[in-house]
This record gives sequence, structure tokens and C-alpha cells, in this order.
Amino acid sequence: MINISKLYCGLAGESDHLRYSADNSFGPVVVYNCTARCNLSCLHCYSASGMGNCSDELTTAQAKRVIQQLCRVRCPVVLFSGGEPMLRDDLFELLTEARRLGLRTVISTNGTLIDVSAAKKLAEAGVSYVGVSIDGDQKFHDSFRRTSGCFKAAIRGIENCKQAGIKTGLRFTIIEANAGQIPAVFELAASIGVRRICFYHLIRSGRAKQLDEQVLTPEQTRQAVDVIIERTQDFAARALVDEVLTVDNHADGPYLLLKMKRQNNPRYEQARKFLLANGGNRIGEKIACVGWDGNVYPDQFWRNYSLGNIENRTFKQIWQDSADPVLNRLRNKAKFVERRCRVCRWFDLCRGNYRFLGDNADERYWLNEPACYLTDEEIGN
Repeated sequence: MINISKLYCGLAGESDHLRYSADNSFGPVVVYNCTARCNLSCLHCYSASGMGNCSDELTTAQAKRVIQQLCRVRCPVVLFSGGEPMLRDDLFELLTEARRLGLRTVISTNGTLIDVSAAKKLAEAGVSYVGVSIDGDQKFHDSFRRTSGCFKAAIRGIENCKQAGIKTGLRFTIIEANAGQIPAVFELAASIGVRRICFYHLIRSGRAKQLDEQVLTPEQTRQAVDVIIERTQDFAARALVDEVLTVDNHADGPYLLLKMKRQNNPRYEQARKFLLANGGNRIGEKIACVGWDGNVYPDQFWRNYSLGNIENRTFKQIWQDSADPVLNRLRNKAKFVERRCRVCRWFDLCRGNYRFLGDNADERYWLNEPACYLTDEEIGN
């Protein structure tokens, strides 16, 4: 995550102590995809979720053991996602167990199933943040998620969370078809009193593999990030936002610094130091995922390679397995990444978007996904 509001505008963020600290005493932030079931069928779903049965979903007892194991590796935050986490019958029981163990919990949801009662239960279970996915205006959102009325239901879910006292934000995945709606997302957030927005670059996993034609060109990506930066500055000046972040393309860090340098932004050097402390892309190091079936992944977008299953080994044993070839690559990127990354002057604060999307982890299939959009001149090649 690149905290635009902090780096560019100087606004403090709630998780900055994790994101921009050199403290390595804590373990990975973990996404727990607690179910594959979902009441929607979104075209960009990385887990290809739907209303089918999820026969391999961990039981309540197994899921509680996962939560207990995450405590033992000093996991600072567990993000319950899916599918749609609100479809899991024991969700509130699992959240309560996490709170009992001192784990901070957040929810990633489509928002449609959060009625007044559910919002109250989330608050009682100690959920600190709920991120609701919005893809654009009502017409586009409903079409892209293939369910009429889901936009209005998501907005109701946000309002119910706010009334229950839960911090709530928007999650927006940028594709070619909705990139022009970025300004409207800021306006929507302001109109409903939401002060945190996360903009996600598309990763082509799950159903998103079919969206090649929706991947932004480098120039389109630059334009989208420029709009995010400009709107963040405007909304921060008017005290309308607390946090605006971009997610899943670490080229955003160098791109932001280059813009700040050209503009003689007085926060440039501090922003550079923050990004260096963050260390760039840390999937497989400071980010992990546990799937609904207990498989462990480097992050939530990896369904093509499991590091192991928590029913066979503990999370700690899986995560500390230095012999795993994928973890070895992710934790020693300087040895393995393509030459363009290796010679890039920004590598230490970006470290690329290194992953493979197919079934084979052979070296030739590793690539930057999403692609880097910086020019050769910008990377100093």
C-alpha cells in the first residue's frame, strides 16, 4: 500500500506504524479468505467466488486454530475476506475469538449483507474497520457485479457500519472501463462521510484473468494515479479525507516521488525515507493469506501455488520454510528479478510486483504483475 495522503499531503494514517516502520518484530498481515461463497459474481473477483457450495471450508474449530496460530507469529492484523465473509455462519464467533486473543480484525466485503443487526454484531466483535468495494456509479457497479440493486445495498451497508461506530472505507479496483470515475469515487466518499479510500490496481487472477482488455496502458495508469494524487491533495486541503492509498503496484511509490521532486514538494525527502523503511513489495514476507481450505499463500491473489496447508503444518512452520522455492524467490528478489528491476534506482523502495500467475513456478513464468509503468529514463536505466 502506498499512502498518498501521508506521503504527499502529510496526513497521519492509522497503520503507519506498520507500514513505515523499520520495526521487524511483528509478523505478517494476514488475509483470511474465510469462505469461497459469495452472493455476487463480480467480473474482477480474484478468488472466482460465487454461490456454489464450499465443501472444503475450514470448520469453526479449524478456523479458530488458524487464528491462534497467527497470534504465535505476532500477526498485527487479520483481514477477513472471501468470497463474501458475511456469508460465513460463524463469522462473529471467529471475530470474537480474534478479539479475545488480542488480534486486530478488519473486514473486506461487498457490503450488501450488512444490515443494522449485522453492523451491531461486527461492532460488538471488535472489528476496527470495514472496507466496502465500489466499482463506480450505480449503473456501472451493478453491471460489473452482475446484480441489480447491489450498489444501493452496499451504500446501506456502509451507513449501517457508520451508525454502529465502525470506521468504514471504500475499495475501488481500477480498470480501463472505470478509470474515468475516480473523481466520482472521491465525491461519493465525501457525500456519505467516508474518509478512507483504497485504489487497487488490477491483478489478473481468478475471474480477472478474462479482463486482459481492461488492463490500463502505462500512460492510462499514470493518468489515473495523477488524478488520485490531485484529488487527494484537494480533499486533504478541505479536510474531507483521512487516508487515500493505492494498492498492488509498487511503482506508485517512485512515480509519486518523481512528481514530488518536479514540484519541489517539501515532503519529498521524508516520503523517500518512509518508502525505504517500508521496503516496497513485501508479499511472502509481511503479507500472507490463508484460504478457506487452510492453504497458505504469499498473498490473497495467489491461488495457483500453495505454500502448505495448516492441517498438515502450523502456519509458523509453513511461513518459516526457507526451502520453499517461491518464498525463497520472494524474499531474495534482488537475485531473481528481471534485469530492468535489478538496475532500477528505485528497487530498494519498490521491489517490483514479482509473481507468476500460471500453474508453473518455472523461472521463465515470473513477471511483474501489474506491470511497471515507469520509463527507462525514470528508473535510471
